[in-house]
Amino acid sequence: MSATPGTIATAVGVFAGTNVDDIIVLTVLFLSSRANGRPRPWHIWTGQYLGIAALVAVSVLAALGLSIVPDGHVGLLGLVPLALGVRGLVTAIRSRDGDAAPVAAAGLLGVAGVTIANGADNISVYTPVFRTIGTGPTLLTIAVFAVGVAVWCAAGALLGSHPKVIAVVERYGKWLVPAVFIGIGLLILGEAYL
Repeated sequence: MSATPGTIATAVGVFAGTNVDDIIVLTVLFLSSRANGRPRPWHIWTGQYLGIAALVAVSVLAALGLSIVPDGHVGLLGLVPLALGVRGLVTAIRSRDGDAAPVAAAGLLGVAGVTIANGADNISVYTPVFRTIGTGPTLLTIAVFAVGVAVWCAAGALLGSHPKVIAVVERYGKWLVPAVFIGIGLLILGEAYL
């Protein structure tokens, strides 16, 4: 029971860190929906849930596959999000502009596809987390992720009506995502070896 608040806090951090870029995508999708009716809002909500569910399922399966890795070496998996964070930080430093890639998604499957394509980094972060925390905390983490998707969709819908907010998220998102990945990697390494 005492680990539950820590598990929830970690799950919130992991979800937020791996999905900051989704706020931009969702905002653009909701802007598109308001402007031309495509995709429909329910396509965005359902597609986001389907995409995140697919990423979580792949991550859980990968974590189960990693059960053959000796526990003493599992902490090394923290190097994956750490490396992604460092790479993202280097990319952010080298980039001259903060332009987000345009989002082209129409319909439920298009939104789910964008979510999955945008979530390859999620798998590399979720897998070591699920491998190290056990069954109960994993289920709680997945429940937090489900709530997180609803919060993200609601935030995307709200932000989609405020173009100035989009500029702020695009400006600082490239720094926030790498920082969170580095933090997650250090957390995994710290829990395993300290």
